[in-house]
Amino acid sequence: MSITTEVTTTTDSERSRAGSPAQQERRRRILDATIELASEGGFEAVQMREVAERAEVALGTLYRYFPSKIHLLVAALGREFAGTESRTAQRAIPGETAHERVMWILSRMTKNLQRQPQLTEAMVRAFMFADASVTDEIHVVGMQLTAVISRAMAGTPEHGEATVEEAAIIRVISDVWLSALVSWVTGRMGAQEVQDHLDTAVKLILP
Repeated sequence: MSITTEVTTTTDSERSRAGSPAQQERRRRILDATIELASEGGFEAVQMREVAERAEVALGTLYRYFPSKIHLLVAALGREFAGTESRTAQRAIPGETAHERVMWILSRMTKNLQRQPQLTEAMVRAFMFADASVTDEIHVVGMQLTAVISRAMAGTPEHGEATVEEAAIIRVISDVWLSALVSWVTGRMGAQEVQDHLDTAVKLILP
């Protein structure tokens, strides 16, 4: 499954679905609880009843927000990316070339994920298992990653919507990155191997 889905660099669809302040707060608590449980015990630790109890919401309310743990964990992945997306919108990414800038930001994102192995395992597994019902959550993740890589390629936080050609490049880079993360989560690659594999791919794609 490709992590990027459309040519876009905004997260308007996520903001438009945020709802009232009370709904936003409830959603925040639910995702906080999901991330805490996944950090403690990985994919299997995220159970809907446990999430509801920790977030202090009724189980029926939780299901109205997120129909399954897959929806929960992919949304959590989107929130993990949101901070990076916001920061790249405010300041330029270091590097003299597109290759250097893309590697700088992806290396930082990878290291942040590797510092939370159980949480990352849970979110990556959920992304792998996601079906068509999780399209909205996957779309948000894709938009955020597209925005980050697009700004890194351009070298400016003011970079607008990705072109069709840029989007194709971003899709390939994103897919390589996701594949490397899956290999790391499943123990087929070490942290340095992930870095080397990604650097080789980006170097071949970008000047």
